[in-house]
Amino acid sequence: MAMTAGSAPTPEFDEVMKRTDGGHSYFGRLAGMQVVRKAPGEAWATLPYRPEFVGYADTGVLHGGVVTTLLDETCGMAVQLALDGRTPIATLDLRIDYQRASTPGMELKAHAMCYSITRSIAFVRATAYEDDENNPVATATGCFMINSTTMDAAKADLSDFQDLVSLETPDDPTSPFAVSPFARCLGIDALEPGIAIMRFSKRIIGNAYLPAIHGGLIGAFLETAAIHKMRRQLEVVVQPKPIGLTINYLRSGRPVDTYASVSIVRQGRRIVAFEARAWQDDPTKPIASAYGHFMLRQVPEGEEG
Repeated sequence: MAMTAGSAPTPEFDEVMKRTDGGHSYFGRLAGMQVVRKAPGEAWATLPYRPEFVGYADTGVLHGGVVTTLLDETCGMAVQLALDGRTPIATLDLRIDYQRASTPGMELKAHAMCYSITRSIAFVRATAYEDDENNPVATATGCFMINSTTMDAAKADLSDFQDLVSLETPDDPTSPFAVSPFARCLGIDALEPGIAIMRFSKRIIGNAYLPAIHGGLIGAFLETAAIHKMRRQLEVVVQPKPIGLTINYLRSGRPVDTYASVSIVRQGRRIVAFEARAWQDDPTKPIASAYGHFMLRQVPEGEEG
């Protein structure tokens, strides 16, 4: 069915809103995400600026994966607000188009709208911005599976997720990700050439009921692995600028270490296209794949002609 954006709340929707109170993912709670407004099929959220969310320390700009994570979470909330507030859902795919870099120190906001629902799929679009939604940092479109699990949420053991852990960025000057606070926060490192790892920690959990790794953070991991691949293989000195990223979610990310490999499929003078996949126990059974583009910059941001 088609959704009517901004339709007037009803007594039934008041109950839906109550069911979604406190419905943030575990990482969302750690990060300080807040849903500040709700409407049928729509959600508005905020994410405070934190040094741990920076992609490249010298710029202070948020990591693209932070933007992806906020958009993914806000989209999921919009879908819940289009349903009954308690139906199990899962992200099937998410496409992010980066419009511009975030402003250091600025709170990030997001607005998502679930505009169509079929029997098993919900379609959603969203915008991440700072002060003005017409001047977006990024836009997104996505699909969510409805009734994604048969588990009984009432029987889930949430005892491990009652207390919040801290978001940390451990110093490691020898790490290839030493200059990226968010990569270090997620526990990302490099193994043998061509393989990256995101070591499991409770702070990267999204769905505490399963539990499962946050889909937005899996996207952040794939993006980070792609940047590392480009910098290593192409000897890129300046941080590549993300243009777009499409993530396909194939199965839940269990609470174990996750690995990623990246292939550069096309290289031009300014644009690089890549494919990436993430897996856990078996490389032949990926949990997610991604395709995207980066722009190569010749000089650091802010020093261009």
